[in-house]
Amino acid sequence: MERKSHTLIPTLRNALGNDDQLTQRAIDLHAYANDASHFLLTPQAVAIPNNAAEVGALLKASAELNLPLTFRSGGTSLSGQGVTDSLLVDVRKNFKDIEVLDNGMRVRVQPGVTVRALNARLALYGRKFGPDPASEVACTIGGVVANNSSGMHCGTVDNVYRTLESLVIVLTSGTVIDTGAPDANARLRALEPALFEGLEQLTRRVRSNPDSVARIKHQFSMKNTMGYGLNSFLDYEDPAQVLAHLIVGSEGTLGFVAEATFRTVPTYKHVTTSLLVFNDLFTANESLEALVGSGAATVELMDSLSLKVGQALPGSPAIVTDLDVQSHAAFLVEYTATNAEELAERQAAGMALANSLELSTPARFSPDAKTRAELWQLRKGLYASVAGARTQGTTALLEDVVVPVPALARTCAELSVLFERYGYENSVIFGHAKDGNVHFMLTDGFHTKDQIERYSAFTEDMVDLVLGEGGSLKAEHGTGRMMAPYVRRQYGDELYSVMRELKTLLDPAGLLNPGVILDEDPRAHLRHIKVTPAVDPEVDRCVACGYCEPVCPSRNLTLTPRQRIVTLRAIETARQAGDEKLVAELEKDYTYESVDTCAVDGMCQTACPVDINTGTLVKKLRAKEAGKLEGAVWNGAAKHWSTVTRGAGTALTIAVKIPVPLVLGANKAGRAVLGDDTLPLYSAELPAGGTRRARPAPAGEPVAVYFPACVNTMFGPADPAQPGIQESFSALAERTGVQLLVPTGIDSLCCGTPWSSKGMEAGHASMGERTVAALREASGNGELPILCDASSCTEGLRHSIETEVVPVGGKPLRIIDVVDYTAQHILPLLPAAQKVASLALHPTCSSTRLGLNPALQKVASAVADTVQVPESWGCCAFAGDRGMLHPELTASATEAQAAEVRAFGAAAHASCNRTCELGMTRATEQPYEHVLELLERATRP
Repeated sequence: MERKSHTLIPTLRNALGNDDQLTQRAIDLHAYANDASHFLLTPQAVAIPNNAAEVGALLKASAELNLPLTFRSGGTSLSGQGVTDSLLVDVRKNFKDIEVLDNGMRVRVQPGVTVRALNARLALYGRKFGPDPASEVACTIGGVVANNSSGMHCGTVDNVYRTLESLVIVLTSGTVIDTGAPDANARLRALEPALFEGLEQLTRRVRSNPDSVARIKHQFSMKNTMGYGLNSFLDYEDPAQVLAHLIVGSEGTLGFVAEATFRTVPTYKHVTTSLLVFNDLFTANESLEALVGSGAATVELMDSLSLKVGQALPGSPAIVTDLDVQSHAAFLVEYTATNAEELAERQAAGMALANSLELSTPARFSPDAKTRAELWQLRKGLYASVAGARTQGTTALLEDVVVPVPALARTCAELSVLFERYGYENSVIFGHAKDGNVHFMLTDGFHTKDQIERYSAFTEDMVDLVLGEGGSLKAEHGTGRMMAPYVRRQYGDELYSVMRELKTLLDPAGLLNPGVILDEDPRAHLRHIKVTPAVDPEVDRCVACGYCEPVCPSRNLTLTPRQRIVTLRAIETARQAGDEKLVAELEKDYTYESVDTCAVDGMCQTACPVDINTGTLVKKLRAKEAGKLEGAVWNGAAKHWSTVTRGAGTALTIAVKIPVPLVLGANKAGRAVLGDDTLPLYSAELPAGGTRRARPAPAGEPVAVYFPACVNTMFGPADPAQPGIQESFSALAERTGVQLLVPTGIDSLCCGTPWSSKGMEAGHASMGERTVAALREASGNGELPILCDASSCTEGLRHSIETEVVPVGGKPLRIIDVVDYTAQHILPLLPAAQKVASLALHPTCSSTRLGLNPALQKVASAVADTVQVPESWGCCAFAGDRGMLHPELTASATEAQAAEVRAFGAAAHASCNRTCELGMTRATEQPYEHVLELLERATRP
């Protein structure tokens, strides 16, 4: 049957509700072509269904067109199961419902929800999701079901398979089966009689074969995601439950999971953690059985190269950064308990065991949350961090194997021999040693025939090694394309035949994710390996892990940070190949999709394990695209900033007195001439302009320099009858005897963020130089701290002083946000506040990056009985003027959290940055103020 390409788009459109749910634009196809794996396939079309019914319609359209279909959610899969050259169906953007059941003991969840979001909801009940993959910030429930995810703690006890209660499955026929319904078996028999009978026959066939039973029991006594979950035939009787558990780990090749219900597990509040460092990998693994026998909840392995990479990561603990790494290896060991007394006993036992081991540094267990977070940040970001440290232009391949625990030391030693034999010099070994499960990474060009053949020969030897030790070639990352040619070798002909019949039974046309799990081509794993050309030093180390995507404010509108990078790579690849037509197609949409609608908020950096701030790349691109005229305008603005800010404030003051339609008419006409990315769009909720930044003389000896942000001159307070942030903070300082000094010429100074975000390097440098000089003078050459009253400006000032050479006799300038200063020095001296009942609080991207949120929460708690931060909180994407240039960006970024805020019905709304307050005011139709404005009113005499 030939593929009906001429009817592809009309047929797919008929399956969906709106035209914007389907795309064939080059930039979208290449944005989706990459997942976290080392494979690269470009889809023919991308569909974004809203619900299970539309997925069913897409499955029917796939059959009609003879067009293979692949589901994609978080895109964190490492074995190639999320890429395709046919139809890609994105189930990340929608399918976000969570329903907590039985006071948190159970949960019903849709496939687009991330593990982190699910755990945030369950934390309210003292429960959590069983699987704990390192990619929990970005991986989704659809993906963890498809891969039977486990992780660092859960082992084979609390993985998806063991904690699953039921699934709602959309079959290739379009039939929807809820395996948790009381009549699930009857419905399955009635609607899909051939499937029902086929499952019963396969169950009998497997159970009646002693060799099959023994092989399955052995394979699934370990972590094992190789092939299909044949243990379902042994563990369950009812065809509906057999089906549900076969879907687990099936990697989107048997049907679509529209909803899953799980039993949750308790969250352990009593935990102690240590990093045990050994002289070498073999010595570490020799101690493994003793550590597992001691009851350790977690034993995570890191080899010497892993530790070396970890030393360069921000926030790595001293035990790693202070180590002179030679051939060392380490175990991250953790004990958990239900109460403090039990934890103390386990920690004492763990210390006693650690003291008996051959460690290169003394062991130290700690229940401290900060210490534990540092250790786990190192471990969870290890894959992307190690891959990010690879040689430019090479590709990282992550393998994932498991052997019986007693064989782990021997297996790791033999792997090291193979690395040396095949010249993979910088290969690392890390993973879940407690389960005998390790990951190892190879980096190479994979461009030439020699490189491909070397990888092929290595793989054959590695397969022989792992299977010779009675292990599995895939423990938790799924078979994917990487190990599909080796499923038969691991399971034998009989069980491979069972898998083939199962695939045919559920996917007769073979259109669901072909090439994944089962592939007869012995060289299938050597095809479609991605090449990553260098595009910019800021982002070349990106491994497309996707950790950045859930925190990106443009993720549901245009591109994510990962997609901004991979589409730039696609442009460069096309350019190198001489495909100028594709280059033109991609570049046509790249400016808006990637450059104009990036908030450059830096939130992606907070989630990136290799510390990439994609906003820095976007600023460079904006600088490259800026014309001479635009650059000259912004350079002029830097020299006359007082006039610019007062002019903007005056314009807003005039605008609020004129009927909105008149203002918008002229405004839109101007945007039509100058461009949407040049002239901001006025909107009715914008306030009148603010007042000039005052410079009152301090009554006594100043204890700090106060740098009021210029944004408050342009935008006045939410309530014109109330003082703005400068007057409010000054009043709080006066009440507590804190004397402040405002720098000379404050009206002409700025943190530099407007120039930085637009890529105006000359103007940024000019303003930065002038501002830093004024701050150095006002602070007495660095003696006094400098306080700023807008979190984004606080961050901007810190960036401005990063490259400053401290003059002889001076001290480095210290920039502190007023919220932090107030929490530490002013709040304890204030009288008790007249609290409001409830406050909706919006942390900002800059307050998050600055580590300011605990102080923000503390101040908020001083003015409200209840402080509510939306569960779906994220950057509002107002981003200075970005939300006025592109209102659709802020609307998309705030949609979910605005709905939560409206549902709160809070008495007050606050943030710590004026433009973010404007963005949230627009989104929620509630007036947002600086939290210190509320504090000032609440503590007035």
